[in-house]
Amino acid sequence: MLLKTFKSNRTGNFLLFPLAALLLWLKSLISPQAYPFYPEESENLLFKPLHNLLAGLPLVQVILALVLFLLLAILMMQINNRYNFLRRRSMLPAPLFIVMVSGFTGLQTLHPVWFGALFVLFSILRLFSAFDNTRAYSAAFDTGFFLAIGSLFYFNLIVLFPAFFLGIGILTRETRWREFAVYLTGFLLPFIFAFSYLFLAGTTETFLNTMEMNIITINNHFTDNLPQKIYAGFLVFITFLGSADIIRNYDTKKVSTRKFFTVFFLIFVFSLAALIFIPATSHEMLVIAIIPLTFLSSNFFVFMKKRFWGELWFTLLFVFAMALQFLN
Repeated sequence: MLLKTFKSNRTGNFLLFPLAALLLWLKSLISPQAYPFYPEESENLLFKPLHNLLAGLPLVQVILALVLFLLLAILMMQINNRYNFLRRRSMLPAPLFIVMVSGFTGLQTLHPVWFGALFVLFSILRLFSAFDNTRAYSAAFDTGFFLAIGSLFYFNLIVLFPAFFLGIGILTRETRWREFAVYLTGFLLPFIFAFSYLFLAGTTETFLNTMEMNIITINNHFTDNLPQKIYAGFLVFITFLGSADIIRNYDTKKVSTRKFFTVFFLIFVFSLAALIFIPATSHEMLVIAIIPLTFLSSNFFVFMKKRFWGELWFTLLFVFAMALQFLN
């Protein structure tokens, strides 16, 4: 019954999925803790002032992270409704995103990835608006600009640059060099402003050191956390089922839906590559990777013919995420 309730389009679900988030974050709200940053992880240019302001206020940090988390879920639902991925009105992307991400309990506090994910969704919204446009200059610029702003909060988002670059070529009607040039300009502009400010403040070297540490620092939150490994494995299983369903029904999808899912696949691949090849990335990058997986899994759950299996997998996912609040 959980899946049937969450995938409906009833107005009451606007209250239901925030309540689910509160339930899954309840332990963090009762016993709030600040995130255990490695040196320089909290020193990203746009995140540092906020981190310094809220230092020593762990409850406020958890509440702010939860607000950002709910905003991400609402944007996921907006993206689905605007571009009609599921071919029917459903709120499922919002609660599914909440359940999938909440299993990583170590992230239930303030972290730069929450701001980064917000700007990734803004980039996706603008990129998808370029579909079938011949001169999508505004969309291309905004896509790069939002991604760069997100990278100034969470630096490792920079690995998504190629995914959005390729996405412009996939979605625009006539691919020309101007769209790519405008995208690059939009991406570089925030960094130009940032380095200009840092140069005048005489802290350019400090910022470059922060960027370096956000790449080379060895950071792994999975090493001694067996429950998280099992949960991640279960998400891989759900992803496999959803991927098989997409491949099986790929030719029946609309052209726009096929292209959108291709872009999501690129975002997932590059975020996963960052998790594997960049030492400083750990479970926080899964927040980014779960964005495309949410739409993939939502398609799987909504169109599953055998309701029993859909209810079973979704209920197990929810129970597992809930159990992790006590196992970690």
